[in-house]
Amino acid sequence: MSDHHICEWVGVSGTKYQYTVYLLPKDLPAKPGNYVFCKIDTNKRWIPIYMGQTENLSERFDGHHAMPCIKNHQATHIHVHVNVGGKQARLGEEKDLLRSYRPPCNG
Repeated sequence: MSDHHICEWVGVSGTKYQYTVYLLPKDLPAKPGNYVFCKIDTNKRWIPIYMGQTENLSERFDGHHAMPCIKNHQATHIHVHVNVGGKQARLGEEKDLLRSYRPPCNG
């Protein structure tokens, strides 16, 4: 994963999280982690559309409950942070980022 671009997302706590950037669609590693569906705006800034966490990043996202919204908002990329700290660490990171960015598809 080191040959891809890195994007830094900052939580409301001030914690900086390093995410690897992938163009959609992308087969992801079978590891636990956090992810961000996003796109680039006209000012070349990343716009988060949906932020989440999973026990297995390689599972298909096609059946994800937010996928209609993600597609409607025209996500072009997925950013991934492999997070082996356990479910509570993933949920904590997700909550920290959601409070900072409030993506439209997280409702």
